[in-house]
Amino acid sequence: MKSSKIAAVCLCAAAALTACSGGDATTTADGKTVVKVSIEPGLDQGAVAAFNTRVTQFETANPKIDLVPQEFKWDATTFTAQLAGGTLPDVLTMPFTDGRGLIERRQLADISGLVDQLPYAKKFNPEVAKAGSADDGKMWAVPIAAHGQALHYNRTLFKQAGLDPDKPPSTWDEIRADAKQIAGKTGQAGYAQLTTDNTGGWILATLDYAFGGRTEQLAGDKATATLNTPQMARALQTIHTMRWDDNSMGANFLYDWNGINQDFAAGRIGMYVSGGGNYGSLKAQNAIKADDYGVTALPLDGPNAGVLGGGTLAGVNAKANDAVKAAAVKWIDFYYLSKQADQAAAVADAKATADSGEAVGSPELPVFDKATFDQRLGWIAQYVNVPVKQMTPYTDKMFGQPLIPEPTRSTQQVYGLLDPVAQKVLTDRGADIPALLADAQTQAQALLDKP
Repeated sequence: MKSSKIAAVCLCAAAALTACSGGDATTTADGKTVVKVSIEPGLDQGAVAAFNTRVTQFETANPKIDLVPQEFKWDATTFTAQLAGGTLPDVLTMPFTDGRGLIERRQLADISGLVDQLPYAKKFNPEVAKAGSADDGKMWAVPIAAHGQALHYNRTLFKQAGLDPDKPPSTWDEIRADAKQIAGKTGQAGYAQLTTDNTGGWILATLDYAFGGRTEQLAGDKATATLNTPQMARALQTIHTMRWDDNSMGANFLYDWNGINQDFAAGRIGMYVSGGGNYGSLKAQNAIKADDYGVTALPLDGPNAGVLGGGTLAGVNAKANDAVKAAAVKWIDFYYLSKQADQAAAVADAKATADSGEAVGSPELPVFDKATFDQRLGWIAQYVNVPVKQMTPYTDKMFGQPLIPEPTRSTQQVYGLLDPVAQKVLTDRGADIPALLADAQTQAQALLDKP
């Protein structure tokens, strides 16, 4: 496929081409297997160019496969309708939190036999592999990226506020104090928080974990919601205090993923919590200035405190036929996996990414074992172009922090019911936190009790 094909990433779904509907006729007139591969919408030209380069390299190495890029961004609320309507790509990505549910509902293709044939099938980090595995341990979706949550901060705002950007906050009291100073000195939000599209629950769970809480307890097949706890109350009281007593959280309390990243990159937010490897996205989609960026370890406070961990899975459309599944796994291996375990692939990917002006070397947790991870860093060292020194407050500590998996039952639904709780606390000074948590607890348990 030539690079010009990327301009037609949406035509496949729009025109409903026969060769582009997962599981239907998927061969070209000259016998090539057609595979729709997802590319995230909104990428800048450099990121698209890097993707194009890898697609061309793949098709050169696999002349019997024709890749058709299609813009796709995971949305749990529309996925089932997209699957039924045949508008999904053949290769798609999703958060760790949704993998097990999709597998249980058979909304992904079983590619476990093909994954088992990969040369590094036995090297996956077992904790990471669980997210894409069925109850019997077979891997239906492949982990391609993993992260722990971190505190991102704007070094320029720190300087303007009279703070040392090389000494970011290491406790929640320091986060509060720094946020208040940033807001007072610069007029920008010292700290901001995600609150919509299930991200409000995601970040509340992150804070809950950081204070030693959990959102569920599992005992065999029984799941018990644990939202109405002192740790979750502390998480809500923390942001309530920063919002109402300190006035350090700005004026936007309905942030989604795109909005908070955009405002952070634009210098309107001093600090926020998100995945530790977010720099690449901030660069590719929000054009953040490298000099502005800093990231540090999320402060942990309390017994059993830990960092909420997550990541991204790559899976295959449940409607894909055998030929498409085989070709799709080849692409997953080539584009997502081999660059993490094979020297030639790692160097080729890093070079293509760097040549396109995109980020190489953003912090991440190992998909494979740590030895493989460290080896890869050595292979690509000459292409690393991120502000590594500015990331050391996080990277120096990320392997030493306890990594706790996200909740596994009705994850997105529980996150979703926590969104309005976060919003209420940030928009109503008199919000009754105990009552909000008691109600959320009841709703969450009802979700967990559903067969």
